[in-house]
Amino acid sequence: MWVAVVSATQVLAAPYAAMVIDARTGEVLHSRNADARLHPASLTKMMTLYIAFEAVRNGEITLDTPVTITKKAAAEPPSKLGLRAGQKIAFRYLIRAAAVKSANDAATAIGIALSGSEAAFARRMTRTAKAMGMTRTTFKNAHGLTEPGHLSTARDMTTLGRHLLYDYPEYYNLFSRQSTYAGIKSVPNTNRRLLAAYKGADGIKTGYTRAAGFNLVASAKRGNERIIATVFGGKSSAWRNAKVAELLDLGFRRAPSRAPIRKPSRPAYAGNAGLGGTQVARAIGAPRQSLRPVMRPGAGVAVQVASAVAETAAKNAPRIQDSIAQAIAAAQTAPTAPPVETADTRPALRPDNLVLASTEPPAAEPKQEIVTRLSTSGGHLWGVNVGRFATRYEAEKVLLKTALSEMTTLEGSLRKVNQSSKGFEATFQGMTREQADLACRRLKARNVTCFMIGPS
Repeated sequence: MWVAVVSATQVLAAPYAAMVIDARTGEVLHSRNADARLHPASLTKMMTLYIAFEAVRNGEITLDTPVTITKKAAAEPPSKLGLRAGQKIAFRYLIRAAAVKSANDAATAIGIALSGSEAAFARRMTRTAKAMGMTRTTFKNAHGLTEPGHLSTARDMTTLGRHLLYDYPEYYNLFSRQSTYAGIKSVPNTNRRLLAAYKGADGIKTGYTRAAGFNLVASAKRGNERIIATVFGGKSSAWRNAKVAELLDLGFRRAPSRAPIRKPSRPAYAGNAGLGGTQVARAIGAPRQSLRPVMRPGAGVAVQVASAVAETAAKNAPRIQDSIAQAIAAAQTAPTAPPVETADTRPALRPDNLVLASTEPPAAEPKQEIVTRLSTSGGHLWGVNVGRFATRYEAEKVLLKTALSEMTTLEGSLRKVNQSSKGFEATFQGMTREQADLACRRLKARNVTCFMIGPS
């Protein structure tokens, strides 16, 4: 039997804040305490990863550069990958561990590898945040564990999530992976419950500390619409996921079906200039320019001809110059395929992409939590009742469980708890009579209490 699990470390005092935007335009669809400066917890790692992607793009480091783990990085508390001081590991695996596992040791290792120290990297993080318009955010570390002055807002973290989506689409697929291989073992995604249960969810990042509560920045795409929702101060991971599902549904209800994609302006690249850090990645052999992709067949004709001819240029200069001119002219007039603009920012995986399929077994699964999609459908007059309960929480818990166990027939229905003098009725509404009848018959076959409810 699958039941909802509420963490024993529930956070009751952490302030609540939320933000919902249409990712395509940046339009705010809902906000509550969105500008309150709060503890971001591991949402911090979104900026750590953003700068890691920036560093790769600008040639500070490559995905395959070996990084030596420092004592500071190895000593970070959980969640962690389990890195050892002195160990060498490819930069790509640190990125995977920080994004999917939310590993603190990997995040610190990224910061030290790029800026020489975590303090210098935190200054770079803050500067990059300001350049994005995250005006109320200050970073003090790369992992997000509670530290004086390390604060952000729901609005700022939503902004950061949108930048990750549009500024580095080639890496965005990483956030939707249920698990990934991180160099020494496979690690599960801390956000896998929402990814599995909410239609269209494909990221982005969870976070938890006692001071912060349970935080989450989530993105989901349905058709032409994409919504980003942020929650600070959740009471438990299950509560947080259910709240984010509710906010995403709110966003899909309010967002227009079609809207132009207005990508945010990428902040200017400055590396570690003026931050007191060092270009560590350059010292260990990284290229000074961003690596270019391999040319498509036929696209490099002029370059190949020029290279071959140049070897004998001293002996045959006049004839060679003619050959080069002809090759260049041919390349310039050759037809090329026009670029295709698409609203879907999740590219197909390439051989050199950040996340590669792993053949290693995934890490052991922790106790499971229940998350469901809060439906936005309507117009149908029938439904089903799956029980009466003493508290609203118990009714919602059963709805969560039932929605996931019978997704085929309950897909598109509206989850609703009705309070009466006898208790709290757990119902699914907005169905046709045939759908309600089929759902009840399937649920009863699994010994789940169910009866149909008709138009009132």
